[in-house]
Amino acid sequence: MAALLARLGALAHRRRLTVVLVWLAVLVAGGVGAATLSGETTTSFSIPGQESTVALDRISEEFGAADSGASAQVVVGTPEGTTLTDPAQAAALQQLVTELGGLPGVASASNPLDQASPTVNPELTTGYSTVTYDVAPGEVTPAEQDALRDAVADARDSGLTVEVAGQALESAPEVGGIGEIAGVVVAVLVLALTYGSLVVAGMNLLTAAVGVGIGVLGITIATGFLELSSTTSILAAMLGLAVGIDYALFIINRYRQELRRGTDVPTAIATAVGTAGSAVVTAGLTVVIALVGLFVAGIPFLTQMGVAAGATIVVAVLVALTLVPAVLSYLGRRALPKKQRDLPPVAELDDAAPSTGLFGRWAAGVTRHRVVALLAAVVALGVIAVPVASMRTTLIQAPPADSTQERAQQLLADGFGAGINGPITVLFEGTDAASAAAAATPGIQGLDDVVTVTPPIPNADGDAALLTVVPDSGPTSAATEQLVEDLRGQLADSGGVTASVTGQTAVSVDVAASLNSALPVYLALVVGLALVLLVLVFRSLLVPLVGVLGFLLTIGASLGATVAVFQWGWLGDLVNLESTGPLISLTPILVIGILFGLAMDYQVFLVSRMHEAHAHGKAPVAAIRSGFRSAAPVVFAAALIMFSVFAGFVPAGDATIKSIGFALAIGVLFDAFVVRMVLVPAALTLLGERAWWLPRWLGWLPVLDVEGAALEKDAPRDDERELVDAAR
Repeated sequence: MAALLARLGALAHRRRLTVVLVWLAVLVAGGVGAATLSGETTTSFSIPGQESTVALDRISEEFGAADSGASAQVVVGTPEGTTLTDPAQAAALQQLVTELGGLPGVASASNPLDQASPTVNPELTTGYSTVTYDVAPGEVTPAEQDALRDAVADARDSGLTVEVAGQALESAPEVGGIGEIAGVVVAVLVLALTYGSLVVAGMNLLTAAVGVGIGVLGITIATGFLELSSTTSILAAMLGLAVGIDYALFIINRYRQELRRGTDVPTAIATAVGTAGSAVVTAGLTVVIALVGLFVAGIPFLTQMGVAAGATIVVAVLVALTLVPAVLSYLGRRALPKKQRDLPPVAELDDAAPSTGLFGRWAAGVTRHRVVALLAAVVALGVIAVPVASMRTTLIQAPPADSTQERAQQLLADGFGAGINGPITVLFEGTDAASAAAAATPGIQGLDDVVTVTPPIPNADGDAALLTVVPDSGPTSAATEQLVEDLRGQLADSGGVTASVTGQTAVSVDVAASLNSALPVYLALVVGLALVLLVLVFRSLLVPLVGVLGFLLTIGASLGATVAVFQWGWLGDLVNLESTGPLISLTPILVIGILFGLAMDYQVFLVSRMHEAHAHGKAPVAAIRSGFRSAAPVVFAAALIMFSVFAGFVPAGDATIKSIGFALAIGVLFDAFVVRMVLVPAALTLLGERAWWLPRWLGWLPVLDVEGAALEKDAPRDDERELVDAAR
């Protein structure tokens, strides 16, 4: 692989203009395709085949599309001392309902004072109109949402308190805020300090941006043909930008090291792509496998997110292997700081590593006090992981603070109780379904946490009926989730009538349960993959075992810290947390997949240098210190960049992205600076020579030269070339 990649790097050097133009053409074509072929994304999550999802489809068939369309609740509160039945308030309410019914895309708008199905509290001070659209959730256009908000704003002039919430107002989360920009700025500063050159730092960021742009534009084009989640492109952008910067960093750093050794530009490019590029391919393949492996959850929208993010990683790897060397060819020796361009060549590669003294002392301290370092790392991460035991997940997100959605939910909770924000729908199907629903009502009313059960609503044919169960607790509470299970148990035998529990709360419970059950399987998959990969890379059993155990500690500490902040509210102000509650259901499995790939990146880049030094005859401790001194500066910079990019998504924005960004950012810190830079070297020092032991019966395993050591060994040095020329 090293030789093949070296030839690819040499080709990119010779055809640098063609390579640059091809990538620019792909970027422009992606922009044109995204502008002309893109479609709408969805903000709803569901799993085909689940009881709640199947029931929603059946409601659409039995009651018509309008009953299963996106809806909003326009909540109305009266001034103190008045009620909705007062003439002035009733007239204002009727005018509002009429206006809502005529809005673009609206199929119907209910009247809270309708005698057949009133939606007012007993005190007649709070009511709500259900505005139903003729499209599915997530498909209401921005123009239709604006029209709804304008109607609500106009209605406030009558003296009523009017707010709006519901699926119809959900929109795709936005990227590009101050937090994300700050993260990129920090990444540029880290690159500038690492390279000692703003030009090289800018080139690194620019090439990564090209890869991310192509990946995200490709996903945007795919929305015209597939129903993709609104978070898909954000996840791909978040991960693609981080790894794109890092992969370019690894190759640029190796290229600069080769220049310092006195190598000419063409040879330095080929060697950098053949050596660091081999590790980039291995690391990128690991991330892709981890993301595509999300299919084991059996959840279509999660599989789509994994495949889309994986495709973006593939683009980032290709950019690093072709576009980066092509641009380096234009820079030549200007990739080095001015003061280093005319220095004599260094004799050894390790001497070219930046900050040798700092990282050399770090490695010496960890290896000298290996027992203390190992215990401190394990205990610290173990303590931080403790909150995982109380982790809860949900799909229901809290609305933004001080938004009309939050105010609407508060009005409803004050007037009807917290459960009104998460009603549960029960669909009865069969002969005389309405009678069966009525017969089941007393039993449902007797369940814990039930406030009220609405009268059955039959369909036109009489073979289906709907009940609405209003819990006492909010939609994300453990009591409401338990009520969903209790309802299913209560209705398991309904006397020949099929009863299905559905609604947003039930869908959330089903998705969370499916993801939680898939989590151990997925974790076993990625841990098994890590063991196999690391055994192949390092031809050792104990080194992979140390790496995998470190990864498990990283996952535990990352999710533990996320639970403490987002669920318990600890240090919530630091992340601009608006409200506490269960983690978004996607967070654990996505964090495991992404952190697995990143952890294996750091393991490969760091430990492979130690392995290379040991293979060249150095004693175990000396090999650890030498490899650490050579690779740690790049891993350190890469981890800071990853952290800054992920952390940029935390201060503001969508709750899903906020929690995932925090978990990834804190996970990168734990893995790079605690696991890879403390735990791993300390454990390997304790193991000594046994760390590199491989049983004879595994001697048939292929040798994966991820650092291109063979290529480096075969490449003639400048002094060797001079001897050859003199001999001639």
